[in-house]
Amino acid sequence: MTKRIKILDKEFELSIPSSTIQEAVNKIANQLNNDLKNIKKEIVFIGILNGSFMFASDLFKQIELPCKITFLKLASYQGTSSTGVVKSLIGINENLRDKIVIVIEDIVDTGETLDTIICQLKGFEPADIRIATFLFKPQAYKKQIPLNYVGIEVPNNFIIGYGLDYDGYGRNLPEIYTLVK
Repeated sequence: MTKRIKILDKEFELSIPSSTIQEAVNKIANQLNNDLKNIKKEIVFIGILNGSFMFASDLFKQIELPCKITFLKLASYQGTSSTGVVKSLIGINENLRDKIVIVIEDIVDTGETLDTIICQLKGFEPADIRIATFLFKPQAYKKQIPLNYVGIEVPNNFIIGYGLDYDGYGRNLPEIYTLVK
């Protein structure tokens, strides 16, 4: 029988176990370490809060290069659906000019949030911007922004766990759960 949990008024079913999550994080960390090992520019990771905090932590512990990490907070979800409006809540206070910026996202679905982030970051004149996302919903994606590092592709369902939430709850779950319809 599949593991189910209840968060507030919704029921969720286990879809990605923690072992699969860690394999995906390891894969991205290895790719980043390999791709960036000969880079002579400063490297700055930017985690997108709140959702990416678990992925960012697990990923950053495996980066074997001199680098920094900072965080940017944006919000576009309310309940189980995107509002379509991205609100910038906490900005960047890091000098990014001529640096390699790695954006750490928990999930890319429509790409609206990512588009807003990229537009804002370009104003800081980095040498390069790369995207590392733990989860990607290709069926929901509406943008043309290349995703350089993708952990796991998932269907266009509402999911929680490993940093992702439903009205603030479920972020602490070590696995990913899918909403039962």
